[in-house]
Amino acid sequence: MRVAPALQVWSAAVRLLHWGLVLAVAVATLGLWWLGGAHQPAGYVALGIALTRLVWGLVARPGSYVAFAQFVRSPGAAWTYLRAVRQGHEPRYIGHNPLGGWMVLALLLCVAGLGLTGWLYTTDRYWGDETVERVHVALAWTLLALVVLHVGGVVFTSLRHRENLVAAMINGRKRP
Repeated sequence: MRVAPALQVWSAAVRLLHWGLVLAVAVATLGLWWLGGAHQPAGYVALGIALTRLVWGLVARPGSYVAFAQFVRSPGAAWTYLRAVRQGHEPRYIGHNPLGGWMVLALLLCVAGLGLTGWLYTTDRYWGDETVERVHVALAWTLLALVVLHVGGVVFTSLRHRENLVAAMINGRKRP
């Protein structure tokens, strides 16, 4: 039996942004307690990565796996996919599935919101502002919940479709 060659799905740039964001968020989080002074610069790096990926996803060539138009589907499509998952017969996607597409947006927007509120908190106008701090903390907890859901979805989908999605995000390739 002949095995089809793996498809290059995610470019080196996409993978670098992905893992760079993972690292920046981890350092920003750890920077609160153990990496003195790292929280703010790591947060700005995360903000830069999130904004870069958001813009790139909007302007990318349609059909490209980096373009939001390729993998962010309607809310109805996401609900249909979720029902199929619950019934155990969801289709496999080469790029992101409909729930994964919405997760990408949620993660990027949450990181961007964290970066923005973190920056606002350093300005003269909002220094010490309790509302900005509360929003920043709420976004941080939301990001933690999204990360847990994201990792859980990756593990679930990897097991369900018998493919290593972490390896795919390292080497950029998936089986057709």
